[in-house]
Amino acid sequence: MEYKVKVHWGDTDAAGIVFYPNFYKWMDEATHEFLSAIGHPTDALFKENIALPLIETHCDFKRPVLYNVELIVKSEVVLLKEKVFKLLHQFYCEGQLVAEGYEVRAWASTAEGCARAVTIPEQVKNKLGLKE
Repeated sequence: MEYKVKVHWGDTDAAGIVFYPNFYKWMDEATHEFLSAIGHPTDALFKENIALPLIETHCDFKRPVLYNVELIVKSEVVLLKEKVFKLLHQFYCEGQLVAEGYEVRAWASTAEGCARAVTIPEQVKNKLGLKE
């Protein structure tokens, strides 16, 4: 799946380079867009008492990204277990890889008042589309 991001002035630091936490924000946004695209938008999951807490996240920065460019974030599931999944996010600017990161998230029930990892439903696993 692809998600487009326009880099705004407020996304940059004093040197005019994208401030690194924004890549984590954009990975989060790309994940929620990914889930919507497969028919499981976050707001619907919340109504079903399902949350997707982050367990681990990481990002490698390959080259600086400046103001007023468009980034393409390509996201795919690269690991799928019983209760967790890992999404790889690759950031491209003008066809060049500028950053690459991932998120590991749990499929968690909030029905009992706190998030507790539960088995990802089979129909959701099928839609997550793990590439071998």
